[in-house]
Formats: sequence, C-alpha cells, structure tokens
Amino acid sequence: MPHWLWPEPLSPGQLKRLEEHKYSAAGRSLFEPPCQIYWNWLVQQIPTWVAPNTLTIIGLVVNIVTTLILVYYCPTATEEAPSWAFILSALGLFIYQSLDAIDGKQARRTNSSSALGELFDHGCDAVSTVFVAVGTCICCGIGYYPDWMFFCGFVGMFMFFCAHWQTYVSGTLRFGLVDVTEVQIAITIMYLMSAFGGVALWQTTLPMLGLQLYWFPIFGIIGGFLLSSYNYFQVILSGGVGKNGSTVADTSVLSPGLHISLILLLAFIIFKKSSSQLFERHPCLYILTFGMVIAKISNKLVMAHMTKSELHLPDLAFLGPGLLFLNQYFNSYIDEHIVLWIAMLLSLVELVRYCTGVCLQIAAHLRIHVFSITQAPPKAKAPPKSSHHD
Repeated sequence: MPHWLWPEPLSPGQLKRLEEHKYSAAGRSLFEPPCQIYWNWLVQQIPTWVAPNTLTIIGLVVNIVTTLILVYYCPTATEEAPSWAFILSALGLFIYQSLDAIDGKQARRTNSSSALGELFDHGCDAVSTVFVAVGTCICCGIGYYPDWMFFCGFVGMFMFFCAHWQTYVSGTLRFGLVDVTEVQIAITIMYLMSAFGGVALWQTTLPMLGLQLYWFPIFGIIGGFLLSSYNYFQVILSGGVGKNGSTVADTSVLSPGLHISLILLLAFIIFKKSSSQLFERHPCLYILTFGMVIAKISNKLVMAHMTKSELHLPDLAFLGPGLLFLNQYFNSYIDEHIVLWIAMLLSLVELVRYCTGVCLQIAAHLRIHVFSITQAPPKAKAPPKSSHHD
C-alpha cells in the first residue's frame, strides 16, 4: 500500500517496544462503581464474535452523526434545534459512553486484548472529545458569547491532551473522582434539558442568585479546568520516572507542551485577528477544524507513550490551520469561509491518514485484524473487575 495514502509512522524499534507495553491506570471516579453494574451486564449481551474495536467505532460514529445533526440545525450555536435532535445527541453520547466502557471488557472476555485495542480506544476518545465539545456549546447556546465559546470549545481537548501528557511523563493514566464518566453523564443531562426546555432555557435568570442558567456549565467547566490542570501539572512538572526526571521515553517532560501550545496559539490569534468575525460566523466549523488537529497530536502522544518514543513537532496536521493563519495574517482576498472549509478538509484527511496508517501497521506487525477477532475466543465468562472501565 503506497505510503502517501496510508503512512507507516512507526519504526521497527517502536513496534518492538510496543510489544512490551502494558496498560497502567490508577484511580476510580465517583460514578464508576454503580456504572460497573450496568457495564458488566451490557458486555454479557454482546456476542463473543464481535471485536472490541467494532464496538468502539460504532459508538464513535453514532456520536459524530448525532452531533453533526445538531451542527446542521445550529451552525453558530445560537439557533434553536428541534427537540428530537437534542434527544438524539443525548442518546448518541450515552451509546458512545456505554460501548467505550465495555470494549476493554469485551477484549478480556474474548482473549483478544492488544496494544492496538488500547490505542484505538484512546484515539476514538480524542475524536469524540471534539464533537462533544461542539455539542455542549450548542445545547447551551454559548454561541452568543464568542469568548466563552472559544474557551469552552477547546478546554476539553486541552484537558484530554494533558491527561495523556501526564501519562507520557509518568507511565500511568490517572483518573480523578470527577472524570470523563461524570462529565459525559452531566452533558447527557444538559442535552435532555435543552430538548424539553429549548436552548432558551439557558437564558433563564434564577431568582435570588440573579445568574442566567448558562453560567452554571461555564462555572463547572472552569472549576474542572482548574482542578484537572492542578492534578495533571503536579505530575508533569514533578518529573517523570525516567533518568534525571525525564519521561518514560527518556525525553523532556515539557516537549508535548510545544504541540498543544502551537495549535491553541494559532487558534487564538486567528480568533482575535479575524476582520470579519470568522469565529462568530462559523464557530462550530472553526472548533471542528482545530479539533481534528488536536485529535491527531493527541493520538501521536498516546502512541509516543506506548512506544516510549520522542514526540516530534513537525506535522502535516498543522497545514490546515497554517493556511488559515496565512490567509488572515496577509489579509487575503480569498473568502474566509472557503479557506476554513479547505483547512477543515486538510485537517480531517491528515487525521484519518495517520490513524488508519498506524492501525494497519500495528495490526500487520501483531498479526491481528482491526475489526475482527483473529483467533476463536474461549468459552465466555464474566469479565474481571478492573480499576477503570477501560
């Protein structure tokens, strides 16, 4: 298969180190114990011939499609979508959470656990985070407040990247009392609130407090951002487990910060410089464009952790945002909307190329299939309990 179509990003040394990788996680979130009862029941309903990655990708596709329906009705996150669109998004997120929670259980149940499964799981989470961020902004009508929408649109992606940044540093993925499960449940409830009360519900001023309802998710996001940043950077800045406080890959603990800082800086400069309020006119498309780039560099970070490798800065994923930046900086006469669509397409193509290429390369190296179970599974049995739903 030609490398220009599906690249082979991993070297023989990285593939060798991938064979030695073992998943390590610590911590348990608040809602996980009761959710485990549902997840353990759900995985028993899945046939043993269904591959874990199939469950993950089905959940992701459902999540993406239901969110894109919202984007269609609310392109500027100020419009009022039909009630059924919000209900569909709530259902889509619930389905994704459920299938994402049991893919690891299905892998252990069918004796098909692999490094590819872990990468696939985290890779889909990176993409899902982008669409969940957009859907959340839409359901609260935050498009009326561009500065807040910019912050809320990108903070979740930043937190996801930081979660794997501290994993790259320490070798262990850590979960807090309030983590992804709790956030997804809260967003599902928000979707349902908008379904039955409309987006206008979030403009309601609460008596005595004198605050409009949309401030509460914003306060929640700010609080989660501050608490998570403190926890993540406490690990990152305290040094890794390698030599002289380096990462598990024996590289600088700060090197991943260059990637996320660059893309967020580009996004912010274009957001502020746009002469025709590009972000205000196309906020959802704007967040999706830069979100695809963040999803790719997050996948690269996960891969760097799993292969104990350096994370290199040069990346074709920056081509789309770079094109948008040049168009803004030189005050080009090319229509901003057209350039934004081109940047979105470039970012999406590069994300798909990388993810497909690395999955095919790992599958070929491990002699397994991405979406089917290579060997006949043993007799089904109850999945073992774990410290986290992954």
